[in-house]
Formats: sequence, structure tokens, C-alpha cells
Amino acid sequence: MSRTTCHVTISLDGCLAGPRQTREEPLGAGGERLHEWVFADEPLPAADAAARADLLRPRGAFVMGRNMFGPVRGPWDEDWRGWWGDEPPYHAPVFVLTHHPRDPVEMAGGTTFVFVTEGFDAAFAQARAAAGDAEVTVAGGASTVRQALAAGVVDELVLDVAPVLLGAGERLFDGVADPGLTQLEVTSSPRVTHVRYRVGR
Repeated sequence: MSRTTCHVTISLDGCLAGPRQTREEPLGAGGERLHEWVFADEPLPAADAAARADLLRPRGAFVMGRNMFGPVRGPWDEDWRGWWGDEPPYHAPVFVLTHHPRDPVEMAGGTTFVFVTEGFDAAFAQARAAAGDAEVTVAGGASTVRQALAAGVVDELVLDVAPVLLGAGERLFDGVADPGLTQLEVTSSPRVTHVRYRVGR
């Protein structure tokens, strides 16, 4: 059976994104500051280079929420194909949670966005089937990660903790029961601290 992971960047006050997410500010007010470590000038510190490589390594399938896929709300009334251009970085099937049906969107490089209206459990089951023995990653956003933790399907959680206080926004652990985290590794640079946890008691 495939392993399920989640690797996300959060603020010191536990937010994956700031408030007031828009097309111009997809991560909300101040949210872009969380990811400055990923896009810093080369060469990256060793800890950050390893964490970025982990983010970009191949997976068998992904699950993400509609808010992470894009800013469109309600029915699909425009031809939105994600934030990532013609060739998204996933290179695998991505199962997007939504309340509104939409045909799959095939992109360059092997990414296909599949829209699932039956909830997290259905999306995760489809991702696991598509991945086979390869890894499934819960890509975000906060609500989708919370659902994955509540469902008990996450085997490993990696948090890149940026030294940023957003004050408000999409908090990762709001309403989450303690999933039983065992710290496996901590690495850091001046920009961010990377913490790897095993999930489950």
C-alpha cells in the first residue's frame, strides 16, 4: 500500500495562507512571505535545498482543495486551469475537492486535474488507486490537510516553519485532534525551520 505524506510551509502562528485570498494574492495578505525560502537566490542553504528537493520529487498522485487550485468560487464559469501555467509541477494526477462538477483538465508534463465532488474520502481513494505503490501527497490547503489528518491517512507530515507572523488566515491545526506526532528530523537555515514528523500513535 502506498505511503501518504504532506509537506507544507506555515507561519509561526500556524497559517498556510494569510487573510483575503484573491487572484492577485493567492496566498492572502502577506502569505507570499512564507515561501521566500523556496525562491531565494542560489545556492540555497543545504537544509533548504533538501526541503525544496523533497517538495519537487515525483509522487504517484496528489489531493488538494479547490482554494489551492484557484480563486474561482461557485460553478465553473471560467476557463481556470490553475496557478501554475501550462506545465504544473505535479506531473501526476491531482484530485481536486470541489462541490461543482467539471471535466478533467489535462496539462503538459503529465499533470491531470480531476475534480471530485464526493468529498475527501472519495478523492483520497481515487488518488491511492491512481498512485498504485507510489506515494500520495496531500498538497493543501489547510482545510484539506485537516480533513486528511482527521481521516487518519497521513503517515508523514513535514512543516517548513517560516519566521513570519500573519496574525490571521488559514490556520492548519484549528479544530484538529492530536494526531500523535513523533519528531523525526529538524533542519534549519536563517529563513526557515524544517520539521519532519511521523503521524500516528
